[in-house]
Amino acid sequence: MSKISRATADRRPLASAEELAAYLGVPLGTVYAWRHRGQGPTAIKVGRHLRYRWTEVEAWLDSQSADQAA
Repeated sequence: MSKISRATADRRPLASAEELAAYLGVPLGTVYAWRHRGQGPTAIKVGRHLRYRWTEVEAWLDSQSADQAA
């Protein structure tokens, strides 16, 4: 898949920290703690707000599954 078509295919809205916490079933404070410690999915600062790309969240989840199996 080309760079342009991949970018176009993943134009879902970015997730807020609250949406990420709800999706993962963890407290909001956990999401902020991960950010502070450099853990968790990669966050993007949009102004004063943290936002997450769903592809990054899925990749992070996949890596967590792989880490648990090892």
